[in-house]
Amino acid sequence: MNFKTGRALASVAMVGSFVVAMLPNVSSASTPTVSDSTFNTSFSTMKYLKSIVAKGKGSVAVILPDTKSSARYLQFDTPNLKRALTASGLSAKNIIFQNAQGSAATQFTMAQADIAKGAKVLIIDPLDSSTGAVIETYAHQHGVAVIDYDRLTLGGARSYYVSFNNVAVGTLIGQGEVACLNAWHVTKPVIYISYGAATDNNATLFAQGYNKVLSAAGFNTAPGGGTTSAGTTYTESAGTWDGNQALVDFQGAFTAHPNINAAVTPNDNNASGIISYLQSKGLKPNTFPFTGQDASLVGFQNVISGYQCGTVYKPIWLEAQATVALAVYLRAHIKPPSTLANGFTKDSVSGKNVPSVLLTATWVTPDKVQSTVIHDGVIKASDLCTSSAPTVAGSPQPTYAADCTALGIK
Repeated sequence: MNFKTGRALASVAMVGSFVVAMLPNVSSASTPTVSDSTFNTSFSTMKYLKSIVAKGKGSVAVILPDTKSSARYLQFDTPNLKRALTASGLSAKNIIFQNAQGSAATQFTMAQADIAKGAKVLIIDPLDSSTGAVIETYAHQHGVAVIDYDRLTLGGARSYYVSFNNVAVGTLIGQGEVACLNAWHVTKPVIYISYGAATDNNATLFAQGYNKVLSAAGFNTAPGGGTTSAGTTYTESAGTWDGNQALVDFQGAFTAHPNINAAVTPNDNNASGIISYLQSKGLKPNTFPFTGQDASLVGFQNVISGYQCGTVYKPIWLEAQATVALAVYLRAHIKPPSTLANGFTKDSVSGKNVPSVLLTATWVTPDKVQSTVIHDGVIKASDLCTSSAPTVAGSPQPTYAADCTALGIK
């Protein structure tokens, strides 16, 4: 992966809704220019794109992959993308929003139908690269621009790619696990290393990040794992974004190796089912480190109650606005400014450098919840700080309200 970033956005992720350092260039009658540093949680920058919207024709279609692999698609991506599309000045008749619900055939059929209805730009989060490549070839043949949203289509024909530095996301997960092993005093770690779906290029990049960190810390991350002076690892043979399957895979490993006392889990969804399973067996807080990403509600409830070390917060409100801004320029046949497309990503199949908007995420531990996701309005304290969690037989009952009080979350 060849990342060339034009500016660091770590401060964006750390402080959330920030003071806009630079307003779009709208001083002349020429095309307004937005920068990746101008977006905020109020979506106020999007209004500057209305003059570009007026120059374009046709619809912008969004096709998300599913609702099963992560809560983020319903919780964050859908509302943020819809808000950005509307705020940019696109009318309801020029917005198509769909979810393929895990079906590759459905995702392709949706793309065909959208193009037939007059879509001029497709924003797709491909279920897998094979599906994405078929869609992008079809779109290219019909003169329709495509933006890869969050996942890169390997061997594809998209115009732009918008995502986070996903190797860096994996690095945060790995660093979070290692730090938690020390903080929770796991002196003889036996780590279960799990992965996202093999069909998702992001899962490969996440794994590159956290396996490199674990290897540097002395752990064996080779297939099958093994024992080193740092501890023992067992690596998952096949990855998945299906939380139910992730639990089944873990149960198999845990039955064979009941001394497992830590897990690298690639997102909150995969972690949550395993945590619930272990809670039913009497798991105590701050004893069995788990990792995650996507900053989901259940993920943060596990974080503040001591069952998950932290989670990677990716500000989807930023990703959504950057994507829609690109779509607005492409719909009007105007080249997006370099201040927006701030880097390139190497497509390892085609060998092409894909113009990209590359964003930076942050690792959020309990003490950072208030200053990040609560401050940004991504998660409401009233939802997070419920009086109690569902009772799990044999386990201490988490009391999220008490956790929030102790952490100053309000």
